[in-house]
Amino acid sequence: MIKQTLLQSTPTVADWHFPNMPMHFAQDGDPEGETTPQADVLVAEPEVAKPPMYAVVMYNDNYTPMEFVVYVLQSEFRHSMDSAVEIMLTIHNSSKGIAGIYPKDIAETKAKKVNSLAHREGYPLLTQIEPHQGE
Repeated sequence: MIKQTLLQSTPTVADWHFPNMPMHFAQDGDPEGETTPQADVLVAEPEVAKPPMYAVVMYNDNYTPMEFVVYVLQSEFRHSMDSAVEIMLTIHNSSKGIAGIYPKDIAETKAKKVNSLAHREGYPLLTQIEPHQGE
């Protein structure tokens, strides 16, 4: 009987961040109804997985000038002149080459931007994304 009246008269504080957590009882002198922990609890660091990466792949065609491909690699993918020329030659000789590796949303945005730029300039340069297995 005493326990029931004590429970009814003591205000409870529920943490809305954790709806499944049991309610704590507010004690006199606690600021804003905060309570001291009843037991020590170890909190593990959350495990954060790296996002899946996608390769932005440029395909060779017989009409897009090599200079335009080098320009795109430098302006959109921030490659140096030497790196851009090397990638352009890989695209030319192997029919395709990787311009960059990014998370999916960034890779999609870059591919669409390059395709749009090539189309505006009148070139059939095709850029797509493919899942990339990390090293």
